[in-house]
Amino acid sequence: MDTNNIDTLDGWLQHCERLHPHNIDMGLDRVSEVARRMALRFDCPVITVAGTNGKGSTCAMLEAVGLQAGYRTGVYTSPHLVHFEERCRVHGEIVAAADLVPHFAAVEAARVQGGEAISLTYFEFSTLAILRLMSQSRLDLAILEVGLGGRLDATNIIDADCAIITSIDIDHTEFLGKDRESIGREKAGIMRAGRPAVVSDPMAPQSVVDHAAAIGADLWRSGRDFNVSGDKQQWSWAGRGRRYAGLAYPSLRGANQLVNAAGVLAAFEALRDRIPVTAQAVRTGMAMVELPGRFQIVPGEPTLVLDVAHNPHSVAALTANLDAMGFFPTTHAVFGAMADKDLATMLAKVGPLVDRWYFTNLPTARAETGASLQQKWNALQMVAGGRREVTTSVHQDPQQALQAAVAAADPADRIVVFGSFYTVGGVLINGTPRLHAKHLGA
Repeated sequence: MDTNNIDTLDGWLQHCERLHPHNIDMGLDRVSEVARRMALRFDCPVITVAGTNGKGSTCAMLEAVGLQAGYRTGVYTSPHLVHFEERCRVHGEIVAAADLVPHFAAVEAARVQGGEAISLTYFEFSTLAILRLMSQSRLDLAILEVGLGGRLDATNIIDADCAIITSIDIDHTEFLGKDRESIGREKAGIMRAGRPAVVSDPMAPQSVVDHAAAIGADLWRSGRDFNVSGDKQQWSWAGRGRRYAGLAYPSLRGANQLVNAAGVLAAFEALRDRIPVTAQAVRTGMAMVELPGRFQIVPGEPTLVLDVAHNPHSVAALTANLDAMGFFPTTHAVFGAMADKDLATMLAKVGPLVDRWYFTNLPTARAETGASLQQKWNALQMVAGGRREVTTSVHQDPQQALQAAVAAADPADRIVVFGSFYTVGGVLINGTPRLHAKHLGA
């Protein structure tokens, strides 16, 4: 295909989709060779973040504190909610689609250099383009979120100055292994010898600890090298030689965010010689951090909660956070999810809080259909004996599901949208909804 005439981001993304027969092709040889041809390198400290849940929140906190400390930050995260360019922020701003185009062209030129075309997946190609943009953006700090696993993820072609591993749980077992020890071993692959590796998970798999020791990484473990404590009003952090006391809770909602915040402070402490931050930057950054779709509560009536929770661990956290919100007469749940997830466990965890389900199709072949989700829920109800009345319906897309929920809800009710980035992105596609009972977007 002639790529000389591609002049839009959408055009390049369509080209990426046609290049490789699979969405995921684990391994670094191909992407490393293209990066070598591009002479890709960073001149600033790089923090790479891996984990099952909490990666996006951790990246957002790193960025917020870094910005408050006066640094020019660059962040790469995936996937996006609505628009591809959300995957990259420079100095706190989402990059323009047009600014990405020359970097996609540069990846393509390197990929076919010398007549030896190298096959790249959509994720590998787009990752290289974003990394190239970031490497040329005069950054003080680069923050990279791992897409899948760690050891063989495309982001791991960059040698991180500090690795952060957030919570580890069972997900993507077909690629990463069927237990926490196997999955932890894959995620530990982002660590580097002699460099700090922060483990936020208070119950880290032994494989993570063992790998850090085997390669000689400077391991920072929650509960050993740093600790948190707090009450209802404020919290404190203590690490190697430094303390922060009387901190306001992070503006990102949810009890699990304190675990993420603790890891962020450990990373800044580990890199203090290169990117020092003040206590005021920590306080202000944590108070101002924002991240759409992570237990995001949208003002209006009924109450709307958006959460990209898409595996049992994150759905358990969502359930606890919903439970802590207090009483609502009826909870309506808009749910769409990928077929390869442990759907029965996810439904069973949050099920006791949900009074009405709105199951939805999603615009990807990986997704379970709304009708199939409804069948799985009905099967669970049969096993449980159907002790209470729960109504269900099936919808073509998240927007239609949300409209049905709003039409059925009273002002005092609650609507929660969750299960996938596609589900939350589907209701955000026209902007953040402003709800008033019986009227969507009024």
